[in-house]
Amino acid sequence: MSKTERTLEEHELIQRIEGDGQGAFVESYDAEAEVMTINMGPVHPATHGVLRLFLELDGETVMDCKPMIGYLHTGMEKECEDQNWRGAVTIVTRMDYLAPFHNEHAYSRAVEKLLGIEVPPRGVYIRMLMSELNRLTSHLVQFGTQGLDMGAMSAMFYGFREREIITDFFEMVTGLRMNHGYIVPGGVWEDLPDGWQEQVANILDVMPGRLNEYQDLLSENPIFIERTRGVGTITAEECDTLGVTGPIARASGIDWDLRRDMPYEAYDELSFEVPTQEQGDVYARYQIRMAEMVQSVALLEQIVDQMPDGDYKNMDPKLTPPPRSELNRSMEAVIHHFKLVTQGYAVPKGESYFAVESPRGELGAFVVSDGGTSPYRCHVRDPSFYNLQSLPVMAKGGLIADLIACIASLDPIMGGVDR
Repeated sequence: MSKTERTLEEHELIQRIEGDGQGAFVESYDAEAEVMTINMGPVHPATHGVLRLFLELDGETVMDCKPMIGYLHTGMEKECEDQNWRGAVTIVTRMDYLAPFHNEHAYSRAVEKLLGIEVPPRGVYIRMLMSELNRLTSHLVQFGTQGLDMGAMSAMFYGFREREIITDFFEMVTGLRMNHGYIVPGGVWEDLPDGWQEQVANILDVMPGRLNEYQDLLSENPIFIERTRGVGTITAEECDTLGVTGPIARASGIDWDLRRDMPYEAYDELSFEVPTQEQGDVYARYQIRMAEMVQSVALLEQIVDQMPDGDYKNMDPKLTPPPRSELNRSMEAVIHHFKLVTQGYAVPKGESYFAVESPRGELGAFVVSDGGTSPYRCHVRDPSFYNLQSLPVMAKGGLIADLIACIASLDPIMGGVDR
């Protein structure tokens, strides 16, 4: 069978799978070429979400890998157009569901550019506090799931143990453990509650020792090293070509972090390092995330020490509902509150883009306003979508077991891919 005939046959196989809606586990085997084509996913624990991979295998060697997305598509970007500008925060927060504060952060900053407003210093620092804590929770999930995929089940228990402490704090501040809707255009929805310093101090006391435990568990583990070192390599040039950012790019030697190189909020007032590696393999990506958690702890210590007093959001009455105390004595306040809640505020006509450094890389929000009270268009540049394109590069020529390690090191969030 010629290569062209084989390609056409594969195309027909894909069309048949897509057409009948099955896609559970369909395989074919070309005896002459000794190539097997199989499905992995879309429901497979090692794909970290509803991800389907179409694989060409020669024995256990991956000859080609084609990610197929769309199985989690819910039209969230389109749904933003049916919300007012404040209400759309509750939609974007659900995209990268392990980094909800970063979704809200990028979107809110893009809207603030159109509004031409400033966030008070306390609101700025609260945003950084929640974002760096969110970076820890996201990396802890990646640490646990990668360890589990490599056979180190204890990593999952350890990682989620510390994550619980931080999500308890999120619940204390926002009332929710995820999908918070807390960072909004103009600042944050509510001020930090009484006792927040003690809770954050407890997290900062616990984390350094626990990070050392993680290092002891995996960093010198010979089985983990054998499964990850030299596996799934990708070069800096390939990262640039594919638009890969975040820990994956920094593990390949790209020294780039938006917090330092295009500083936003008050990151330029803080001191931190951007860890990099040169190897570009699964082990290097693990090392980068471990080092980033150390840096996040250092950033959090500075943020707590420098937390300013004052307003936590822009108090422009066009954006902010009147205080609850006024609603009991002023009909105008009641009307104003009702209009802001039901209709929202108008945003000047125009378009803007703003990006933040999420746990997976550059997460940007592009918003368009026609001058009304709802977004005309909202598009999110989610890093998982771009990072997923690097999977075929990492997987080609490796074993199926290496493919599992590569997926874990990518840390893809399908809610961000299938928006």
